[in-house]
Amino acid sequence: MSNAESNNGGGTWPSLPYEEWRETLATLHMWTQVVGKVRLALAPHVNHWWQVPLYVTPRGLTTSPVPYRSSTFQVDFDFVDHRLRVATSLGDTVELKLEPRTVADFYEEFMSDLHVLGLDDVEIWTTPVEVENPIPFERDDTHRSYDAEYVERFRRALVQADQVLQQFRSGFTGKCSPVHFFWGSFDLAVTRFSGRRAPEHPGAPGVADSVTREAYSHEVSSAGFWPGGPALPEPIFYSYAYPEPTGFKDARVRPGGVYYNKDFKEFALPYEAARRAAGPYTDVLYFLQDTYEAAADLGNWDRAALER
Repeated sequence: MSNAESNNGGGTWPSLPYEEWRETLATLHMWTQVVGKVRLALAPHVNHWWQVPLYVTPRGLTTSPVPYRSSTFQVDFDFVDHRLRVATSLGDTVELKLEPRTVADFYEEFMSDLHVLGLDDVEIWTTPVEVENPIPFERDDTHRSYDAEYVERFRRALVQADQVLQQFRSGFTGKCSPVHFFWGSFDLAVTRFSGRRAPEHPGAPGVADSVTREAYSHEVSSAGFWPGGPALPEPIFYSYAYPEPTGFKDARVRPGGVYYNKDFKEFALPYEAARRAAGPYTDVLYFLQDTYEAAADLGNWDRAALER
């Protein structure tokens, strides 16, 4: 039994009811988009947009090093001390407080801090993506909540989700993404590939067709953790296949409580059900493995060549 599993009684898998922190979640979503768009503007393109996500750290989320001329810089969301820190390879640092403040205020101070560090010609498209009724960052006085307690709970949930997804990823020798946090959809994800081209993706709301077609250029089985949103107001572990093979939605998947969401076209394991289980780490691994096997078997993947 892993430490993550044995420590569940001590709150390692925290309660994270969506309705209790939805306004903070929405604000944090916008803040991560501000930071993520800076990384998007400067990082060299990688297949499937793998140059744009953030990564889980023990204290929150990070961009990892971002190139800028002959140096690099890194932006870290510290959800323990509730600071956003920017550090350069030249040894300079700045930070701003994570506290109740508007997206417009966060955007203005963050971009000003980049200027102070000499990162003075960074330009981003300021309209958020993958959200309904997007408000440009510089005009967003709507999102302004920051509940530090729930941000800390979110951090602990991310640490556990990252740990189990990393373990799941280790059993695959074929092409596989890192475990990374997409600031557009605000979820932690890992994606396995069959190695075959996929039919052209039809597109998704709030995302340019070129983005989805690059992301889904090849057959995938993708899984991750999402803290919830207006369309599904609860945190879940999810898993889907593209293209979805015939019979996938009828697959038998462990543990109990898993269901197929017809609107999202994916299997969902409610986070609350997982965290209340005797062995949440094991239950999530069952879910990830069973949904992957359904996608791979029904999609005729060459599993012998792709798995460890």
